[in-house]
Amino acid sequence: MNVIFDMDGVIFDSERAYVNAYQTLAPKYGLHDRDAVHRACMDSIGVTREKTRQIFFEYVGHEFDYDTYREEVSELLRKTDYELKPGVYELFSWLKQTGAHIALASSTREESVRRSLGKAKLTEYFETLVCGDMITNSKPHPEIFLTAAQRIKAEPESCYVIEDSYNGVRAAHAAGTHPIMVPDILQPDEEIRGLAEVVLPSLFEVKDYLEKAALDENQ
Repeated sequence: MNVIFDMDGVIFDSERAYVNAYQTLAPKYGLHDRDAVHRACMDSIGVTREKTRQIFFEYVGHEFDYDTYREEVSELLRKTDYELKPGVYELFSWLKQTGAHIALASSTREESVRRSLGKAKLTEYFETLVCGDMITNSKPHPEIFLTAAQRIKAEPESCYVIEDSYNGVRAAHAAGTHPIMVPDILQPDEEIRGLAEVVLPSLFEVKDYLEKAALDENQ
């Protein structure tokens, strides 16, 4: 079995921390239209830092000092210890026991990914990490998942992708994988339900789903 995981919002309960950090600093930077900032935050979930910059510019204009703003956001986040999503260890332990090939495909930069996984002692579970600063095209482009599949020597159609974001599900579908959505902040709309193979409430249900899939494959 081949399984590719997103990180933020799937493994770590971090999406709310990102959005809260953006909005906490909004008044300091003169971003008084909280609704616009919130939309920008929602639209940027699951994409790279460069894509997030472009999204913010669409809402607040190119004169906005996004780099300084983002650095302060990053400083707030570095002080935050993210909680693991329920079912993380149970799912990873089971996958490891079955000999599954596991990859990470996160839009977050490699330095931050390794720091977060290291703190949680999860690095050992992954055969490969594909991070936002390793790719050219941000989600919803399928590059990150195609790269992850290639690195674990798997065909995309044999891979399950665990995602929480709209752009992540879009990218996983475009890559020809089996997208499993575990919603975090954003609940799936009609489009995303149509693109996902299944929508499940937590990683515990993901484990049950993959166990059944593994049984079906072996019959």
